[in-house]
Amino acid sequence: MWCLMRIDKYLKVSRIIKRRTIANEACDTGRISVNGKVVKASYEVKIGDILGITLGGKTFKIEVLQTVEHILKGDASSLYCIIE
Repeated sequence: MWCLMRIDKYLKVSRIIKRRTIANEACDTGRISVNGKVVKASYEVKIGDILGITLGGKTFKIEVLQTVEHILKGDASSLYCIIE
């Protein structure tokens, strides 16, 4: 099952970023991009989107595999696939 989800919430639910406020801040400062374009926190994530994330001097890319409102901590990594 999938749903439309703001990118800041997706980053928190998938546990890529620990807190939603930090995810929101990362979006607002241009450290999050989707398919090569910098996006704001209100961007709606879709399955298949490629997220570029720059945190702590590291840059990596992930592909969105699914979006769900709630997921167990151990299953959070099933929401995405690391590309680089």
